[in-house]
Amino acid sequence: MKPEAKRYTTTVGTRTVAFETGKLAHQAGGAVTVAIDEAIIFAAATMGGVREGIDFFPLSVEYEERLYAGGKIPGSFFRREGRPSTDAILTARLTDRPLRPLFAHGMRNEVQVMMFSLSSDGINPLDILAINAASAAIMISDIPWDGPVGAVRIGRVNGQFIVNPTFEEISQSDLDLRLAGTRDAILMVECGADEIPEDVMVAALELGHQSIQPIIDLQFKMQSEVGKPKREASFANATDELNKKVLDRVSGPMNDLLDKPLAKAEFYGGMDAILEEVLAEMCTVPEGADPTGYPSEKAVKAAFGEAEGAIVRERILGMGKRPDGRAPADIRPIWCEVGLSPRAHGSGLFTRGETQVLTLATLGTLGEAQELDNLSPVDSKRYLHHYNFPPFSTGEVKPLRGQSRREVGHGALAERALEPVIPNEETFPYTLRLVSEVLASNGSSSMASVCGSTLALMDAGVPIKAPVAGVAMGLVTDDSGRYKILTDIQGTEDHLGDMDFKVAGTTKGITALQMDIKISGLSTKMMTEALAQARDARLHILDKMFEAIASPRPELKPHAPRIITVKIPVDKIGALIGPGGKNIRALQEETKVKIDVQEDGTVFIASVNGVGAEIARQRVEALGESAEIGRIYTGKVVRVADFGAFVEILPGVDGMVHISQLDTERVNKVEDVVNLGDEISVMVIDIDPGSGKIRLSRQAVLEGWTAEEAREKDQRKPGGGGRPNGGGRPGGGRPHGGGDRRGNDRRR
Repeated sequence: MKPEAKRYTTTVGTRTVAFETGKLAHQAGGAVTVAIDEAIIFAAATMGGVREGIDFFPLSVEYEERLYAGGKIPGSFFRREGRPSTDAILTARLTDRPLRPLFAHGMRNEVQVMMFSLSSDGINPLDILAINAASAAIMISDIPWDGPVGAVRIGRVNGQFIVNPTFEEISQSDLDLRLAGTRDAILMVECGADEIPEDVMVAALELGHQSIQPIIDLQFKMQSEVGKPKREASFANATDELNKKVLDRVSGPMNDLLDKPLAKAEFYGGMDAILEEVLAEMCTVPEGADPTGYPSEKAVKAAFGEAEGAIVRERILGMGKRPDGRAPADIRPIWCEVGLSPRAHGSGLFTRGETQVLTLATLGTLGEAQELDNLSPVDSKRYLHHYNFPPFSTGEVKPLRGQSRREVGHGALAERALEPVIPNEETFPYTLRLVSEVLASNGSSSMASVCGSTLALMDAGVPIKAPVAGVAMGLVTDDSGRYKILTDIQGTEDHLGDMDFKVAGTTKGITALQMDIKISGLSTKMMTEALAQARDARLHILDKMFEAIASPRPELKPHAPRIITVKIPVDKIGALIGPGGKNIRALQEETKVKIDVQEDGTVFIASVNGVGAEIARQRVEALGESAEIGRIYTGKVVRVADFGAFVEILPGVDGMVHISQLDTERVNKVEDVVNLGDEISVMVIDIDPGSGKIRLSRQAVLEGWTAEEAREKDQRKPGGGGRPNGGGRPGGGRPHGGGDRRGNDRRR
């Protein structure tokens, strides 16, 4: 019997959002589809058993982009979806971030949330739908969870905010803000912006939080009507008694350690030493004693982590002292350098405290832009940012298994931060690839990547709109209402704090924002204060960067390609490319350049060899020319006949020199004067207005005649007559070289 689907709708902004459940995937813990118009996402949430021996919550959130949703066949060799695309990875991360904090601390049951695209209309983005679908699937499932969350996108076009904009509206917007939260608080923010002021950003965040309320209300309604009873889950938390016992034991030595500002390795080494002492004292069972009265090492380690957090937080809130001795608004020492790689097109080294990132820039042609095979209407990108986080950057040894989701996400954040200042294709026709190598890490390597990338771009001579810097902000709160906003957080503060708030921008405004909140109740006052404090830090960091390089270099590096732009008529593109690309390949091989041709007739010629680029430019420009009567051309003999020679005077354009016009003296045989492949100078003396066939004269060049004189003398010669199609010789009416030599060759 066909199951009956239950459908729920609500209005977000001006858009109708529809949730449906009951028809699909009935064996999953909970399954939902969410749609706006013809854009539909499916999500299923399922909880399994307990994974023994782990000290973390085994939650996996996966999004798979099915290209059938947009009526597309994958472009891979196997014609099926393979490794998730960057967009799919980012959507999975975007969904994971607001879901994870709402699971109870210490939960050890496996939970899997899977989403995939069912329908993509090319109008509405799918990422926001994925968050809402995942939340609804968990809400109606048997999984214990402190949700729901709602998600929304905010754009701004002509100064007016738009809720859940379409792709077209996003392309016109100076703000792309994605936000997720609960009824009371914002949990996650991901934002790109075109130098948006801080007060506008706060207004957008407030609108976003207001806009998710109908989605949250609807999910509560779904849970009450179709939700399953919640199952019992397994937890691995230390008891309150053990937590207090461990806190009392470690408070003294931990505070002594924190009184001495230490480097990362010394700090963690000291903490490990204290932990080893506590484990030896509390977990060692004397011979013959009953082991049931002794806590497990796992429980003591959990209590130790709680104690560390409590002590560090109290020192920050009560004393204004951070683990490394800084005050809340202090920034670690910064130094920068450019030009580290002599062969890279640009390089920038940014060091802040114990975090160090080297970014290297490469300039390529537009033909090297990345082609995208996904459901977005954007099919290519010319600015790429890649981020690598090797294990040595944290003093660890780990196997290398390709880029992690975190690395993809950090690269995308840095890319988003710099995208508004990258010059457009018309003014700077290059593909840009930046690679940030994290060489050392203790907090906010993604924001260090933004700074290193700005340095690399300026070192490469890229005329960026403005330099961009980034900083990571933190927040520490307690139940009494005390809070401290921290500037330039390091690893310990990120782990133990309540907020990770990354802000990048120029002196004018914000270009990127990423926020993850671990608590409820982040107020507008806190957000405003954090953004203002981040702006002060950003300006300080920019000043330090300017000490290394104040503006983009006026010239590109010697090894960077120079790109010449030429415009040709669209109907000449085929002549430039040639059959199967034969002509353009030959020109590239001959001149040692790289040529990219756009659909509008724009041709980009890239080369580090100025001579080759100039030759290629002349050849390409010649395609846009038309033969002119009276003008002298130097061309190559492409065909020899008994009545004359055909000479290519422009790319793809040739004309005929009649045998009577080959020399100043009578010529008995064409080969006595010219042979195939010879270069000769000829004058255009006539162009047939109907067929466009061109008549040439070498004699006119040798004698110094005008085209008119050459025609008159040609008509007085035996067999002359001035006809452009054969000059009166036997067989002279045959077609020859009229404009497109390849077409004439086919006729001949």
